Amino acid sequence: MTVWLWVGFIVLVLGMLALDLGVFHRRPHVIGTREALAWTAFWVIIALLFNSAVYYMYEHHWLGIGLHIGHQLGGRQAALEFFSGYLIEKSLSLDNIFVIAMIFAYFRVPAVYQHRVLFWGILGALIMRGVMIAAGVALIRRFDWITYVFGAILFLTAVKMLLTSEESVEPENNILVRVARRWYPVSPNFEGQRFFTRIDGRAAVTPLFLVLLVVESTDVLFAVDSIPAIFAVTRDPFIVFTSNVFAILGLRSLYFALASLMDRFRYLKLSLVFVLAFVGVKMILAHAFPDALSIEASLIVICSILAVGMLASVLAARRMGRLGLRAGPAESDTAATSTVSGSPDAKSRENPRTPAPRGEITGQAS
Repeated sequence: MTVWLWVGFIVLVLGMLALDLGVFHRRPHVIGTREALAWTAFWVIIALLFNSAVYYMYEHHWLGIGLHIGHQLGGRQAALEFFSGYLIEKSLSLDNIFVIAMIFAYFRVPAVYQHRVLFWGILGALIMRGVMIAAGVALIRRFDWITYVFGAILFLTAVKMLLTSEESVEPENNILVRVARRWYPVSPNFEGQRFFTRIDGRAAVTPLFLVLLVVESTDVLFAVDSIPAIFAVTRDPFIVFTSNVFAILGLRSLYFALASLMDRFRYLKLSLVFVLAFVGVKMILAHAFPDALSIEASLIVICSILAVGMLASVLAARRMGRLGLRAGPAESDTAATSTVSGSPDAKSRENPRTPAPRGEITGQAS
């Protein structure tokens, strides 16, 4: 039964992804804000429906879940843990969205090709996170003290985010990009949505493939923070994995909805710092005081931190608007806006052989 439960969930996820790419986004097009918001709402509703299903699965022990599969939890506790994990992962992914926008701006990826990169990037992220979650569960079961390590990682990450004023991307230093350029020539132009092509009869990669590599490697770094954070609210492997998956599934649409507006949420990063610090401290203390803070109290604290950050950002944006100032750095705003709405040159949206991005990245391997 355990195998069939996991297989059934993975088939469900792959089916939704197949519908997304094969039916709804079969033809490449620039995704507007209205469409992105509609898809964001769709994925949130799907996650909440599955959250309800989690309640009934654990409450009535469908397929032995909550008895022989996962931890022995009641329906209410399981549903709260799923929602808490989903909320943590969803909030931490907002910082990931801004970095993805910077990557697209660096490579000058036309908006019409961005959905394809994010689709395959998220598919790879699901596989890598599944492996990392399995490893995390195994470590926690074998070594109780590993929770201190996870908690310390989260707390140190929060401190690093607090001390880092601006984020930057340096694809030329990315090890995957360097390996790809060493073994394959890189085409000088985007070849439509293709990741691979041929140059003088030799197999080659396109700049879009390099973008995919950078996005994938960036997600691994973010997963190092987000996955331990979920272990702070639940140790159930099924809940950890499913809540993480549903948060990731909506990342593409959330990117297109918010990337051009991220500069308006100037205090969002600060709220994420406090969320990471909170779950890190909670994880460190949970070993000695397992009942010190209930899942309900943790959820209230996390929601309050995020709400304060969002409210402060909205008030700051309104104040800046009245003063005729920008809510964030002009460069970041320009980069994010150009990657979502498309290149300033309208031809870059339609021409399948768009001029390549920076030469030092896409130059042919020797």
